[in-house]
Amino acid sequence: MRRQLRSRRGPVFPYGYGYRLDDQDEVNQNYLADEEEEAEEEARVMMALELEEEEDEEEKQEEEEEEKEQKEKEEGQGQPTGNSWWQQLQILNEYLWDPERRMSLSQTGLILVIYFFFYASLAAVVTVGMYMLFLTIIPYMPTFTERMKPGVMIRPFAHSLNFSFNVSEPDTWQHYVISLNGFLQGYNDSLQEEMNVDCPPGQYFIQDGDEDEDKKACQFKRSFLKNCSGLEDPTFGYSTGQPCILLKMNRIVGFRPEFGDPVKVSCKVQRGDENNIRSIHYYPESASFDLRYYPYYGKLTHVNYTSPLVAMHFTDVVKNQVVPVQCQLKGKGIINDVINDRFVGRVIFTLNIET
Repeated sequence: MRRQLRSRRGPVFPYGYGYRLDDQDEVNQNYLADEEEEAEEEARVMMALELEEEEDEEEKQEEEEEEKEQKEKEEGQGQPTGNSWWQQLQILNEYLWDPERRMSLSQTGLILVIYFFFYASLAAVVTVGMYMLFLTIIPYMPTFTERMKPGVMIRPFAHSLNFSFNVSEPDTWQHYVISLNGFLQGYNDSLQEEMNVDCPPGQYFIQDGDEDEDKKACQFKRSFLKNCSGLEDPTFGYSTGQPCILLKMNRIVGFRPEFGDPVKVSCKVQRGDENNIRSIHYYPESASFDLRYYPYYGKLTHVNYTSPLVAMHFTDVVKNQVVPVQCQLKGKGIINDVINDRFVGRVIFTLNIET
């Protein structure tokens, strides 16, 4: 442009020709205006070309998308109408075998497979170990019976082993009567005569035969408890302030009292004045568990076995006062002085009879 301006400039006139120079400046200004118009025209043309190119690219992209959709439709014509399961199957196939990466499973799948085989192996080891352990266990006879210590339990049920009632208020002792009646249902004479056999007293009832053979059980009738049976006195003495409490020794498979001496029960005041309990009657009168109820062969074979009982009939206890009572098992090899276990060989409870 500068060259053109230079070429179109008029020659330099000597002094005295000023009017010619003014005409030349006007010409140059007109030329510059024309150049600006041409530049604007060129810019508009370039913008128009760029817009046309963008429109062409958009049209091309739309055509490509339409072609792709058309192709997918054509490919999908051979597939089932409900193609959701088909797509899932394709995804599963690509997961099992990825042709692009040439891998049978992705990294996550490999980790899952590793964990599966690891935990499966661990479970197999534990299962085999437990199976081998169970092979050494005899279901009819515990392995470590010598570690078992005879324990005791009492009925009726009393919260915290505190027997507190008022003789003149039946509501305070009626629940004890109900508990005893329910507990002694299995000791009814008719039921015992039907299910069990009458064994001679004073000797073990040993039964030979296979371990899995059913064993017979000796009768322990409710009538053996006499005044505490609930047959003669339906209130078990609670209505007269002379309560009955039943004691049962826990079952131990294979247990036999040592030296053939039956285990006996003895009750006394635990602490305080011994005269607070002046009279206790025991039923059976021997206050012992007869030998004919031993040994016990376990619940799998000794199905009808009925645990023997000893009833304590507190006929003369001081009234309107809390009396702590301790009942112990007495016999060879019986442990009854464990401090941290109040039910091994003994039981401690309180009597509070109000009038």
